[in-house]
Formats: sequence, structure tokens, C-alpha cells
Amino acid sequence: MNKVNPADKLAGIAEYWSPRVAGELNGQQVKLAKLKGEFVWHHHENEDELFYVIKGRLLMRLRDGDLTLDEGEFLIVPRGVEHQPVAEEEVHVLLFEPAGTLNTGNVRDERTVETPGRA
Repeated sequence: MNKVNPADKLAGIAEYWSPRVAGELNGQQVKLAKLKGEFVWHHHENEDELFYVIKGRLLMRLRDGDLTLDEGEFLIVPRGVEHQPVAEEEVHVLLFEPAGTLNTGNVRDERTVETPGRA
């Protein structure tokens, strides 16, 4: 067993929108990522996705209205719900989702991370 300090792990991440696996449990992965700018609109057909904001402010665009997440807040995006994360300034997030979940969901583009590295 190893303890994890998310701030230390995030300090080692240079790329935006490129999640890294920080831990695994019961078929789920805990991922850390830095976000900046607009991401692609997408949904996850079979997976719910948790976004926990460690640092900064994240705007989550949804087709029926936007939500703003501040530090210390989280949002669970249910499977099938189209969403677009937007970070005007750098945001640090913890993601919790089933192993194998693509960061771009049903969309494949240059930001798709097939196999995330370790944090």
C-alpha cells in the first residue's frame, strides 16, 4: 500500500487533458488531470464519471444548462449525458470512473487517451 498526495502527483503532469491513473480499486480508476480550455462535447455510453475539483474552477456544459464547480466540489455525470468540461484557467481534477473509460467517451480525436499513464 502506498499513500497518494494528489498535489505532488499533479505537479508531475505537464499536459492538459491527459489523465493519469493514481490508483485502482474494484474495477475503478482514480485519475488526476490538469485541464485548460474547452474539451470536446461527448458522453459515456456505459460509465458514470465523477469530477472532483482540487484546484481552480471548472465549468461543465450540459445540454440543459451549465454547472460551475469550485474547489472542493464534485459532480457525477451519469452515463449517456452529453457534457463538455471547460476550464478558463488551469484546473486540477480528480476523476473516478471504471477502468477502460476513454476520456473522450464516444468521440475519438487528437485528445483521446487510449491507455492513460500512471501518475
